[in-house]
Amino acid sequence: MAYLQILSQLQKANPQTKILAVSKLQSVQKIKELFEQGHTDFAENYVQEALLKIADLQSLKMNWHFIGHLQKNKIKSVIGHFASIQSADSLELVEMINRKAKDVGHKERLFLQVNFAGEQSKEGFSIAQLESVIPEIKKLDSVQIIGVMTMPPLSENPENSRQYFSQARKLRDQLQNDFPLMQELSMGTSSDYLVAAEEGATWVRLGTLLFGERIKK
Repeated sequence: MAYLQILSQLQKANPQTKILAVSKLQSVQKIKELFEQGHTDFAENYVQEALLKIADLQSLKMNWHFIGHLQKNKIKSVIGHFASIQSADSLELVEMINRKAKDVGHKERLFLQVNFAGEQSKEGFSIAQLESVIPEIKKLDSVQIIGVMTMPPLSENPENSRQYFSQARKLRDQLQNDFPLMQELSMGTSSDYLVAAEEGATWVRLGTLLFGERIKK
């Protein structure tokens, strides 16, 4: 689907929703082509691949976001390179990011990843886990908690995702009492992005819908 067509759809569903172009395993040339259409926010899942692309495209005014599961041994490599890390999925990880960011005098912007459906195959806090660690996260001074990210169970029917998107919006609103910068909501992919927008997403993560099929890794 054409980029401008998707933008038009989102404008009708929710003018506040922005596109995060998931460029993992996509060529630098395809990223440049989307940038030339006016798009500036890109997301990567793999640290090494992301850092190579950031270096290759450093002359262009792009914002890069990290959305994959962040391994603890890669934390030092990502600090300061991304507009946000959208996959903070445990207290230990948040604390380690805070420590590494403090070492270099940086404040890292984080989304808390929440697993509303309790899927074993996906990372993320459960609601109970998150509620229990909020006091600890609030003590950290080198991370800024700016949003909630979630990935609902895969389904052929986009409407099946709506309940999880609604829960994420309500949680984001509740967390604003604890985290004043909590404004963002990253949810929805190529299969359910319009439902996500209707439920208040500020970011939808779109990959093959924008770029076509990925290069095989």
